[in-house]
Amino acid sequence: MCEAENHTNSVKEDSQQRRSFLKLATASMFGFGLSPLGSVHATSGVIESPPLPDNVLSPEAALERLMKGNERYVSGQSIPLNFSDERLDLMRGQNPYACVLSCSDSRVSPEFCFDEQRGHLFVARVAGNYLTTDFIATLEYATAVLHAPLIMVLGHEKCGAIQAAIDATDNNEQFPGHIQSIATALTPAVRAVPRKPDYVAANRYDDIVRMNVILTVRELRKQPPILSRLVDSMKLKVVGGVYQLETGTVRLVA
Repeated sequence: MCEAENHTNSVKEDSQQRRSFLKLATASMFGFGLSPLGSVHATSGVIESPPLPDNVLSPEAALERLMKGNERYVSGQSIPLNFSDERLDLMRGQNPYACVLSCSDSRVSPEFCFDEQRGHLFVARVAGNYLTTDFIATLEYATAVLHAPLIMVLGHEKCGAIQAAIDATDNNEQFPGHIQSIATALTPAVRAVPRKPDYVAANRYDDIVRMNVILTVRELRKQPPILSRLVDSMKLKVVGGVYQLETGTVRLVA
């Protein structure tokens, strides 16, 4: 009899915990009055959320912080990384203050070029830093659920994906496997910067890199239903930059 009662009580507790979790997750997702400094009671005790949310910033302040980090990186004054001191805080959650949609190029690392620790940037990367449905959903999660107030679209000089798009668009070159899908996705940027007789190829290439960033920023700003609403209510800022390989400088272009 006691075993049956214990089993019944255990089932009830598990059910209550699941309901509590779902209630918390739903409230968190849709922004229902939860304090960022609140706590969640679990079977193992009390798990506190991160004590100092980095994303309690205005979009403008978030951009200023991001660019100051780049200034430190360029000048060789990056703050040393210290993983051991932050591990426990990061176990309790994350509060990124900025999202970065970046190219996957191994020479470009958003955490380094903006001089940030783990947990501060929510980074999505793909060759050519272009948008797909998956990346839109990723950025929606970061801004609507994690409340990051800033999205930076980060392109870079000498981008191989952009060169592939130029070759595919201008010269009808075909690439093996799924690589062609990247070149095709970047075609709008190439077509937006048409060839001219007096257009130096290197200058056009750089202009296409910038145009790709600009077009992606425009698309994100008007992307329904979540991102456009956050932009219109001035809770989210979407900007674009190009990383210079020689200096490490990120120059804003949108």
